[in-house]
Amino acid sequence: MRLSSKYETIRRILSDFKQPEYRYAQIMDAIFKQNIGEYGRMTILPKFLRDELTRILGPNVCSIVPVKELTSNQVSKVLFTIAGDERVEAVRLTYERGWKSYCISTQCGCGFGCRFCATGTIGLKRNLTADEITDQLLHFRLNGHALDSVSFMGMGEALANPHIFDAMTILTDPHLFGLGHRRITISTIGLLPGIDKLTREFPQVNLTFSLHSPFDDQRSELMPINDRFPVHDVLKALDRHIQHTGRKVYIAYILLRGVNDSTAHAEAVAELLRGRGPGEHLYHVNLIPFNSTDVTLDSYRQSDPNRMKAFVRILKSKGISITVRTQFGSDINAACGQLYRSK
Repeated sequence: MRLSSKYETIRRILSDFKQPEYRYAQIMDAIFKQNIGEYGRMTILPKFLRDELTRILGPNVCSIVPVKELTSNQVSKVLFTIAGDERVEAVRLTYERGWKSYCISTQCGCGFGCRFCATGTIGLKRNLTADEITDQLLHFRLNGHALDSVSFMGMGEALANPHIFDAMTILTDPHLFGLGHRRITISTIGLLPGIDKLTREFPQVNLTFSLHSPFDDQRSELMPINDRFPVHDVLKALDRHIQHTGRKVYIAYILLRGVNDSTAHAEAVAELLRGRGPGEHLYHVNLIPFNSTDVTLDSYRQSDPNRMKAFVRILKSKGISITVRTQFGSDINAACGQLYRSK
């Protein structure tokens, strides 16, 4: 059964009570412009309606509850409790120019077991609902933070959760969050059905593919999903995405010391991305320093700076566009691969 969002429920309540059309706009204005987080405080509404919204949806607009916040230089990580006494984490990054970006979770835990990721050690507890996904952002919005861009790179594999498409519909609705499609990034380990659906339904949303090794046997070892969706099949889907959308595709590559940071790896990554036809210039590699945690294997360590420079040099020499990502928040376990719903 498709889970409806609170916004659809509000529409239904207004319809049941034969309320005028403008009531919905009043409620959305209260939430998204006045940052009112409780239905009972929306005094522009008649009392019976405030009571009814509270009775059906609970007193708070947000369905998730913040229980802990850690802050570091430019980064804030919030731990939320969700229904079923589970926990998820979301991260706010503030860049020097004042731009605010958010990394939010789509699942509680993750069932794909990538060897170097803390979230994968939990296993999958459950998919988040569309409200639980978007309420992570709503929490920040209600606390007065601008929503400049959002990445589905928190806990879980976004394209494994069918509610992600409802969540994106909510986030891009001009009457709700009003986020531009190009302000949203979906990160995937390579789920082909989800990539194809994203290409069809949200062609302007940014897409990041987590590669982490150009060699099938090693990638399967690091990321078991590769046995189901081998890297060459995923790249064909990404070619179709580029052809259909004319948009860049980002290739995420975490450098692990002595594991995937050799010159042979760099050359093989370049080989994978070259000769892919008219859209090959739209592939862009994001190199990511590895971030360890208490629950990831000790054998994985951050790549040596000279290795990283050599890797970059090789890719650039082969004509591959590349960025070395600046990592924020590793000191509070808020960087890539570190989200673990810690108590």
